[in-house]
Amino acid sequence: MHEQIEPGFMVFLSDGEDGIGAVREVRHGLPELLIYIENAGDFVVPMSAVAAVHSGKVILDLARVGIRVREALASARDSEDPSYTAPAADADE
Repeated sequence: MHEQIEPGFMVFLSDGEDGIGAVREVRHGLPELLIYIENAGDFVVPMSAVAAVHSGKVILDLARVGIRVREALASARDSEDPSYTAPAADADE
């Protein structure tokens, strides 16, 4: 499963939720990933924290990441404006 992971894959906490970051580097020899978490920066995550890999997605097992990563994940969406609404698809016409 871990052999399928490539840089650029989106990182999620569970399927069906918004992505929280992306894989920057796969370190097969260690084994670990360097992931970028939105609003927090780069973090090293052990391969044992990967719960699933499919369709260009890496799903993390929150129980297997360190406290610093959990704290970063908790604020991954903090800069988003909760009142933002995307313009209608036909707004440019």
